[in-house]
Amino acid sequence: MARFYKHLISYLLLLTSYLFISCQEGGDAGDLLGQWRLTGSDTKYISFSGSITWIKSLNENELYGNFQHVGDSLFIQCYSIKGEPADTALVENSFGFRPFNNIRMKIETLTSDRLLLRKDNQTWGFDKY
Repeated sequence: MARFYKHLISYLLLLTSYLFISCQEGGDAGDLLGQWRLTGSDTKYISFSGSITWIKSLNENELYGNFQHVGDSLFIQCYSIKGEPADTALVENSFGFRPFNNIRMKIETLTSDRLLLRKDNQTWGFDKY
């Protein structure tokens, strides 16, 4: 029973912080603000608001993290409340972002409707949804 309350409190704290930051009208998100759909996929999305990112696959799972947009770089720190392997699989296998807890990418393009990210030899395209 104590475990149930521990998870309930964690979810409530995460939800409260997300709602608080969402009320900041984007805050630090700048041009990243909003929901982006991975090009060529109807099920994979990433959203930015304040300093919170939300990574979601309609077929799999979802999780939250923090991000920073500094110059032409994007830094994402993902968090797994339950510590399940599915969370890491979502980020590393489904989206191809690595490593799970310290993602660093270069922003090649950022317009009002297009986001292009690059790391090493891999490129991800996102369209504003």
